[in-house]
Amino acid sequence: MVQSRHPRAAACAAAAVLLAVPAVVGWSSASGPGERAASGPPAAVAPAVPAVDGPADPEAAKAQIEKNWATFFDPDTPVKEKAELLQHGEMLAVLLGLFGADADADTPETSVEIKDITFTSPTEAKVTYDLLVGGIPALEDSKGVAVLDDGVWKVSLKSLCGLIELSGHDAPAPPC
Repeated sequence: MVQSRHPRAAACAAAAVLLAVPAVVGWSSASGPGERAASGPPAAVAPAVPAVDGPADPEAAKAQIEKNWATFFDPDTPVKEKAELLQHGEMLAVLLGLFGADADADTPETSVEIKDITFTSPTEAKVTYDLLVGGIPALEDSKGVAVLDDGVWKVSLKSLCGLIELSGHDAPAPPC
C-alpha cells in the first residue's frame, strides 16, 4: 500500500477528521487468497483457471459500491444512512452517532476515490481506494472489502475495524 510520507500521522488525521463528524471509514490491509501474483504470459499447456463467480450484473454492482462507499465516507451523510451502508450497521448506529457528537467541529471534507473493484464471490468484492481529506490523498491505495447484505453493497465491518486500528484512535471499537 502506498501512503503519505507519514502514514500513521495521515491515518490519525484522517481518523480524527472522520470520527469528529458522523463518519467512520473503512480500511483494511488484509490481503489473501483472492489476490493473484504477477506472472509472465501463460504457458501453452497451462490448464484454464475458472473465473471467480461474481454478481449477476457486475457493472451495476460496481456502480452501487462506488455510490454507497462515497455516501458512507461523506461527513454530511446522516448517521442513520451511514448505518444502512455499513455491514452490521444497525448494531453500530449508536457508536456512529458518538463519533459525530461534536457537530461544531471545524473539519475538512472527507471523501473516497474508488480506484478498483474486484469481485471475489457473488457477495464480496475487494475495493482499492484513496481516502481524501480536503481533496488531498491521506491514505492512498487503501484496501477494503464491500459485502452484499440484504441486496445492498455495504462497507464491511472488517474495513471499518482496520481503519480504527490503523489510526490508533481511542474510540470505542466495534466488535471486530
